[in-house]
Amino acid sequence: MKEKILKSNIPNHVAIIMDGNGRWAKKINQKRIFGHKNGTESVRDCISGSIEIGVKNITLYVFSMENWKRPKIEINALMSLLVNSLEKELDSLMKNEIKLSTIGDLNALNKQSKEKLKEVILKTSNNKKLVLTLAISYGSRQEINNAFKLISNKVKNNIISEENIDEKIINEHLYTRNLPNVDLLIRTGGEYRISNFLLWQIAYAELYFSNVLWPDFRKNDFFNAIICYQKRERRFGKISEQK
Repeated sequence: MKEKILKSNIPNHVAIIMDGNGRWAKKINQKRIFGHKNGTESVRDCISGSIEIGVKNITLYVFSMENWKRPKIEINALMSLLVNSLEKELDSLMKNEIKLSTIGDLNALNKQSKEKLKEVILKTSNNKKLVLTLAISYGSRQEINNAFKLISNKVKNNIISEENIDEKIINEHLYTRNLPNVDLLIRTGGEYRISNFLLWQIAYAELYFSNVLWPDFRKNDFFNAIICYQKRERRFGKISEQK
């Protein structure tokens, strides 16, 4: 698959909704957390594939705001998996020059998870090859609502003029202010919805849906999504002749 990828048309920012861990585990009569644990290998494959072909930004939907409604035992297991994964992968992040970032309401996380995230973010802050962003306790509607509140407060205090509010101003008040817009959104697991993920940022993204459950999603599946992206014509409202 890798040989079919055009080096001249690599998406700058790929976002992934990693869906299907629970169903994958259920198929083999295991608990849901077993699926989440096996999904970490798919994360490694996609990150490795991104580095190999030159993707500069990858954002993973790790834990949504809606996921807080899940059973407490699963939430605790996911937070523990997050901490363990960060500890285990730190050397790899440094070796491969991967900078870790997060988006979402981290205040909702337990103390151990927050401290580990801050530690790894700090240690990887000077890495340049790839920005890996984890969307944790994230919801796009909540993000946009928060941005509107921040902007409204600045208007009220005469920091921003109402007449000057534009897309640039809104972007500057989103969690993703330091990230480029998404070029390619991948969702695994056979579902065809966005699930409150980066609604503003995917306005012109190409969408790719895979029936493969996340723990089975491997590097060649990732490369296939890139190839599909490269076959599409991105016009941004123009016609083909204007490109």
